[in-house]
Amino acid sequence: MLGAPPPAEKIIRFSDPDYFSFPKMRWTVCHFRQLMPTVGVSRGLGAPRPLKRTIDAAIDGLTFTPSAASTPMTWAQSLSANYTDGIVVLHEGKVVYERYSGCLDEAGQHGAMSVTKSLTGLLGEMLVAEGKLDATAKVATIVPELAKSAFGDATVRQVLDMTTGLRYSEDYADPDADVWTYSAAGNPLPKPADYKGPQSYYDYLQTVAKQGEHGAAFGYKTINTDALGWIIARVSGKSVADLLSERIWSRIGAEQDAYYTVDSTGTPFAGGGLNAGLRDMARVGQLLLDDGVVGEKRLVPEAAIQSIGGGGDKAAFEKAGYANLPGWSYRGMWWVSHNAHGAYMARGVHGQSIYIDPAARMVIARFSSHPTAGNAANDPTTLPAFEAVAEHLMKKP
Repeated sequence: MLGAPPPAEKIIRFSDPDYFSFPKMRWTVCHFRQLMPTVGVSRGLGAPRPLKRTIDAAIDGLTFTPSAASTPMTWAQSLSANYTDGIVVLHEGKVVYERYSGCLDEAGQHGAMSVTKSLTGLLGEMLVAEGKLDATAKVATIVPELAKSAFGDATVRQVLDMTTGLRYSEDYADPDADVWTYSAAGNPLPKPADYKGPQSYYDYLQTVAKQGEHGAAFGYKTINTDALGWIIARVSGKSVADLLSERIWSRIGAEQDAYYTVDSTGTPFAGGGLNAGLRDMARVGQLLLDDGVVGEKRLVPEAAIQSIGGGGDKAAFEKAGYANLPGWSYRGMWWVSHNAHGAYMARGVHGQSIYIDPAARMVIARFSSHPTAGNAANDPTTLPAFEAVAEHLMKKP
């Protein structure tokens, strides 16, 4: 899509079946608002909160050994290995490392993919901590439209922690998986004349059938987050886009407005539609690292931070079979490592990350366009690389 206008053979359209396939996605991830309707997340009218810089030139040369490998790799090599479009490392709130590549630069925005889920989860945890949302309440008591769906008799906490029993497949490699039916429902373009399915995200959620028992096991399913988005909207009277702006984005000193992709009814895609600047994603990580406080202002209740950082049910998580994440759990739509540093993270397909290491006082925000959607493809490199930087920073005076 280079040139104005780009040559015909280089044009990418949202209606193209491969618009989000590699290598086209290396452009798409930075240009969603050129392809589909969106709704803004305002940063407000105040000046950005500056991020001080103390660049650590030694980080590029740090070495680590990827999981199940025998050959060491440098941090600099890991960036290209993971198709990194941009990465920022904060230590004690200061930028110690920053790089951009691919379609992204410091003024650009990038799809956060399922990192979006963690911000939706954060809003949910905030409402729970403030007593505005009862985590033990059944979903049907808050959103009666979901009473006949699988969500109806689940609790808010089960939705937050994705321990719902739902008949839904999110295997991106399977062309017949339910995730593609859900994507078709949320597609903002006019539906084909012969289309008989749900017309929007909320329409689809009402059709989800139950499979298994709620609370028995963790199952990563995007529809949980959009159900939570509906719950949040019903309780707060605001969409997740407006609430994120009011409670977080306009108060952290963000540099740029963010935006969500929306369906045909204007509903923000709470499970994966956020697009933002990289430094602002790092600011979100720093907000959690600083226990929900920016400057002298508390933005997030301490109880919400403790709930997320403390993690969820390890036994329930283990049943999901994440070989690269032994001993981890999931809480409030954040992935919790339970490692010696107490690290936890937001994760999105193709390598999107916010990684928070409380012991090292470190935040890493990364945007990527890895050819493989599932993070199992980059975790063997990503996780030891992040840990190597943390260990390095902890040795600094």
